Amino acid sequence: MKVAVVGTGYVGLVSGTCFAETGNQVICVDIDEEKVRKLKAGIVPIYEPGLEVLFERNVKAERIEFTTDLATAVEHAEIIFLALPTPPGEDGSADLSYVLKAASDIAKLVKGYKVIVNKSTVPIGTAEKVKAVFDRLTEVEIDVVSNPEFLREGVAVDDFMKPDRVVIGTSSEKAERQMRKLYEPFVRQGNPVYVMDIRSAEMTKYAANSYLAARISFMNEIANLCELVGANVDNVRIGMGSDSRIGKRFLFPGIGYGGSCFPKDVLALWKAAEESKYDFKILNSVLRVNEGQKLTLMPKINQYFKGDLKGKKVALWGLAFKPNTDDIREAPALYMIDELLKAGASVVAYDPEAMPNVQQLYGDKISFAEGQYDALEECDALIIATEWSVFRTPDFDRVMKALKNPAIFDGRNLYSVDEMSTKGFFYSSIGRATIEG
Repeated sequence: MKVAVVGTGYVGLVSGTCFAETGNQVICVDIDEEKVRKLKAGIVPIYEPGLEVLFERNVKAERIEFTTDLATAVEHAEIIFLALPTPPGEDGSADLSYVLKAASDIAKLVKGYKVIVNKSTVPIGTAEKVKAVFDRLTEVEIDVVSNPEFLREGVAVDDFMKPDRVVIGTSSEKAERQMRKLYEPFVRQGNPVYVMDIRSAEMTKYAANSYLAARISFMNEIANLCELVGANVDNVRIGMGSDSRIGKRFLFPGIGYGGSCFPKDVLALWKAAEESKYDFKILNSVLRVNEGQKLTLMPKINQYFKGDLKGKKVALWGLAFKPNTDDIREAPALYMIDELLKAGASVVAYDPEAMPNVQQLYGDKISFAEGQYDALEECDALIIATEWSVFRTPDFDRVMKALKNPAIFDGRNLYSVDEMSTKGFFYSSIGRATIEG
């Protein structure tokens, strides 16, 4: 099939590449000339495991191309995906200006039937707004479809190629046939395609992400209580997760969630509820809990240093909001960096992928190390903010030797409390006993 993807951000690039991988002819469009130039030169602008291999294969096979020329893409495509940013506005609601501007530009170019697909995460009712743009600007028949993405950064290629489910929001049989044909290669093993009304499809994405954010926040609250009552959140998590009604996933406590989806989607759903005059009490709590959880290590760090961080040098392992990505949007590490700098400490950071993005934000306000052990030299403490695999089994003798003070503040519970009790470190984590060293 002939597909166009408007927007080459995280969702757009992964979607376009994976559609090309199943034999479709894909044109990806972006207004950023420099980004398009790099894509044409074979440079993938994001880090996502497995994406570069598919990208190179499909560029070589000429199944995917990149352009700033929207007219060429519109003329080419049977199905046009809108994969554009919907950042939160000042009031928390999703900013639809990019989506509606693209719809307006496309409406002025269409000459025949097209399926216009909202791939971006958009508020309930957005498809109707997009359709209204087309109805105002053209008499050409089009159908607007909601097709929310459920991609997890770090495993997005697998998620796209082998989806748990595909959700399609449409009332048009013609559009449904086109969408089923496009997705058929991805669901050959029987994974379901759910066709529903558009508003329900739009709500499904927000509901799913907000529920997962609520699970994380609930476990963080349980962890905080465990510390006060002398329980071990690891044992509680295992006991809970073994219940088939609950399951094991998204029960790991830590220093809060970040990224491009959960923070934005929870806030947008909360705003949608507010606009509908509904008091969504659980989401209010989720927002408050996560905001506080990002800094839950700071009181422990302050207590260890007796309230005086001025002049202290702190090593930070992990900058991305989660492992296997270079995405630092709403990353808890950034919140801690700000607090540490405000308190007069200096920060030496290491992350396998995200350091260039953080350097663009902080410049020379913090230092960056070439390796995880280099970051430790002459530091007064180590903070772990991202659960990269490379941090899970370090050489603790080397860590001990490099640090001035043998103190580890683990925001991702990477190490066993029992093991750390034998190592000689001061070790503080989330929802578990503190080892005094």
